[in-house]
Amino acid sequence: MSEEEPAIGIIGGSGLYQMEGVEQPTEQRVETPFGDPSDAIVGGQMHGRQVYFLPRHGRGHRLLPHELNHRANIYALRSLNVRWIICVTAVGSLQEKYAPRDVFLPSQFFDRTSRRTEHTFFGAGIAAHVSFAEPISTNLRQILAESVRELGVKVHNGGTYVNMDGPAFSTRAESELNRRHGFDVIGMTNLPEAKLAREAEIALATMAMITDYDCWKVEEEPVSAHTVFEHVIANAETAKKILAEVIPRLPSEPNWPEHRALDSALVTEQKLWPAATREKLRAILERFP
Repeated sequence: MSEEEPAIGIIGGSGLYQMEGVEQPTEQRVETPFGDPSDAIVGGQMHGRQVYFLPRHGRGHRLLPHELNHRANIYALRSLNVRWIICVTAVGSLQEKYAPRDVFLPSQFFDRTSRRTEHTFFGAGIAAHVSFAEPISTNLRQILAESVRELGVKVHNGGTYVNMDGPAFSTRAESELNRRHGFDVIGMTNLPEAKLAREAEIALATMAMITDYDCWKVEEEPVSAHTVFEHVIANAETAKKILAEVIPRLPSEPNWPEHRALDSALVTEQKLWPAATREKLRAILERFP
């Protein structure tokens, strides 16, 4: 575990591959028991706070959603003493009221992924079941909402993000079904990050940057990588401004409910924990004697 002060992690999504304004930046390639993170992690100071930035898809966008090693990404950040994570992610809108370039702050997720065994750190002799009824840190989401409003950007605070596998976009039948279920936005990456952050006792919230209307809106061109490009670039610039506002507002002490999520989650008695598994999860379990 890093001896540094509790830090803030930023996971950048499509279009956000680097952060300006980081003082005295250092680049670290962090090894984890789960493999390599998406890219090197850039650390430094912003507004007097220790910040670590990780581009989710790698610089240059080299990794597809199903290729992401979410466990390595979150474990690497936790090993650097990250206790808050702000995720920036591109999403499609499933409802008319959410327009491209709006900011959507999800409060709920619906899981349509197929690789759930890779979305937990536990197993191999240590069982844990984290509470996930409220998958997003409410405190962090409210700070994000306040910061976005003050910048004059249209923000929607709360709603459901449905997570599909990808990498192809939805069929129109899938898009219409998700709309009928009442889901608000759709993406391919954020739910595993939220699950793993909760297990790692990190408070996480998401800035979902809307790029398109998926493919349900028949009067518009169906979503494609080409059609969303301009929105992605504009959204990345907006995200940078928001992050600069949010970072100095975060507390310095990790004392939110998410920071003790394992208190009520660990099932296996500590005397039964295999030594190898305890060591593998040292960055997460270090506070348990």
